[in-house]
This record gives sequence, C-alpha cells and structure tokens, in this order.
Amino acid sequence: MSPPSGGAAADPAGSRLWLCDPAVEEEEEEEVAAEGIDYFDQLPDSLLLAVFNLIGDVKDLGRCCVVSRRFHDLVPLVDSVLVRVDCVISDGPSPSSTGGDKARGVFSLLARVVLGGLVKPLQALGQILGPSSAVTSSRRYSPSSSSSEVSHHSPAEVLKNFNEIRRLRIELPAGELGVDDGILLKWKAEFGSSLDSCVILGAASVIPSSSVSPTKPSSLDPNPIFQDACGDDDSGVIPESFYTNGNLKLRVFWTISSLIAASARHYLLQPIIADHETLENLELTDVDGQGVLTMNHGQLQEFRVKPVSASGSSQRTLVPALSIRLWYAPHLELPGGVVLKGATLVAVRPSEEKDRDAAGVGGCGGPVGSLDRCWISNAFEEPYRSAARMLVKRRTYSLEMNSF
Repeated sequence: MSPPSGGAAADPAGSRLWLCDPAVEEEEEEEVAAEGIDYFDQLPDSLLLAVFNLIGDVKDLGRCCVVSRRFHDLVPLVDSVLVRVDCVISDGPSPSSTGGDKARGVFSLLARVVLGGLVKPLQALGQILGPSSAVTSSRRYSPSSSSSEVSHHSPAEVLKNFNEIRRLRIELPAGELGVDDGILLKWKAEFGSSLDSCVILGAASVIPSSSVSPTKPSSLDPNPIFQDACGDDDSGVIPESFYTNGNLKLRVFWTISSLIAASARHYLLQPIIADHETLENLELTDVDGQGVLTMNHGQLQEFRVKPVSASGSSQRTLVPALSIRLWYAPHLELPGGVVLKGATLVAVRPSEEKDRDAAGVGGCGGPVGSLDRCWISNAFEEPYRSAARMLVKRRTYSLEMNSF
C-alpha cells in the first residue's frame, strides 16, 4: 500500500501545519513587538508623582531627575518635600574638635543672647537657611577639588525649582541649644507672622524608674548641680527653695533660650515662604528632636500679608510680650519606665491672647481649660506627651514676660 500523498508521512505530528498557522504567527509577532515596549512609560504622570511624593527627600528626588527627561519634568511638580541639612557652614575658621562631639560652649553662649549679644549657633542657622554668597554658589564640585571647595546650597536655593510644594519639612543637623548630657529640653512653637504659641518641656535629668531608690533619690541624679531642693516632695506646691536656689532662674533661661532659637528659625524662613505660595504646611525641626517650628496654611497666609518684625539688629523675629504658665514636678514617673527629675512644662502665648485664655486658666493655681490642655499636651510625642498631660493637671503658676 502506497503512502498517502503530501508530507503527512514525513510530519506525523502535524508540526508543519502548526508552524504555518496564521494565528500562531500573529501571536509570535506580537510577543516580539512587546519586547521593545517600555511599560514604565505607560504609567500615568499622576502615579509617578504619587511615588515621588512618597520619596520626598530632595536629594533622592535630584537623583531621579537624571534618570530620564520625563522624570526631570515631573519631579519639580511634587507637593511633599523633605530637606535634610547635612552640615553647618561657618564663616570663621573651623575649631579643632573630635568628630561627633558637640560644642559645650553653645549653651553658655546662648546666655549672652539673653543679655543682648548674638551667638554663633544663630549665625550658623542663618548660613544654613539663608541664601549663600555668590562665591559659594558659583563653586562647582570636581573630583580634584578638596572638601572645603564643595558647593553648599541653602534650602531656599535647593527648593527654587520646585513649583507645587504644599508640605515642606526641613531637618537641621542639630538643635541650637547644646545642653549637657542627661538634661532634657524640648520645645514646639507655632508661628504666623509672629509667635502664636510655644510649649517647652525640660527636666534636670532623665533616668530609668528601675534606678530610683526610695531612700536616696538624690544620689541617682547624674546632674547634681541641677538637683531640686524640694527632693521628692510631690504635694503639687512649689517650695520656697525652688525660687532661691536657682531652679526658677534655670527654667526661665530654658524658656528664653528656646524662644530665641524658635524666633531665629522663623525669621530665616522668609525667602522660602515668599518663593512658594502653594505651601500649606511647613515644619522646621532638627535631627536631635530638640525643637520643632510649625506653620499651617492660615499661619503661612498671615506671614505673607503681615510683615515680620525683626528684633533689633539680630536675625530673628521679635518675640511679643508673653503670658507664661508653668507646671513643675520634682519627680515624674512616665509609662515605659522613665523618670523625669525636676520636670517642668512651660506654655507660652502672646499677652494679647491672655483674655481669651483667662476663662480656662483662672489665675495661679486655677484649672486649665480642655482646649488649652489639648494643644499643650499634644505638642510632643510619647513618652513626653504623657509627661505633658500629667504636668498640666498640676497647679499652674503664671508669669509675664516683656517683648524681646
């Protein structure tokens, strides 16, 4: 019997028919064409902007700009930016110091600010946030240049190409107040064209509760110079010795130093706010978490329409006359096993708002209204939020301070 005609005997599996199938050939052509498609280019701009907003960090966004022309055009449209300032540039010769050590003289220098002088931390802050000189901005980095020749740009310069910023966070390399080890000092200030409010939390020392001895608590204080004379008397009333042994002066010093640091930060934000009319929220903090300055949408609008008053010849905003409330506890144990020795909470508002607050305060020793308690206690993150909430329930002491 003769074999069937055609190629069936040579191709029993029918592979030749399969290869010649038009549908199969079309599918193969589509697969080959698909290999040359960049699916990333098919992502909508809105999705890429959402990713860039999650990145936030201005240095990482700068790296994204060099990936493609499309990225280069989209990055300036992000609405959430984080600027981390790496270093402080000083006009004078850099002092010889060991790496990582903080200058211990900063806190003493701030004492001179209270007496009317300007100090290097605030000048350095101006060099960080203010526009750099033409010489500095004209420098360019090359592999052969030394580290001293590397160009440093202020946040105002770095941000000038961003057109749609709504939320801005700037982190300084360190807090301005160089407190001694073991001492706690934190502040949070809100500004419009001037100071709206400031909350300050301080303590002579922070120790674990497991180290507290009921017999000799003073021996555990790592800062005996700041030891409170009242010891563990926790009746809620500040003893007379608090006013005579320097503890009250120390707290006033903390308050003034924090207000000076906050007003210096505020004053130097002027070029950034002027260049970015879309800003709705601004936060200027530091890596140490020592101080935070915030401005919301309404405060930013006020800043733009109402001129900022400078304090004399110094580069900081004039602090208005203030109404101050103070709470104190010689010993405050917080959740999580932390004890604050000589814990002090200070709430500051302009004196012109005193009448509005008076209904909630009621004078020395009076109760604090629920609205006041909310903005004061929520100024800090845990565990210090708990400290503020505990302190604000204690007896209130009122002070007044003139503009400076």
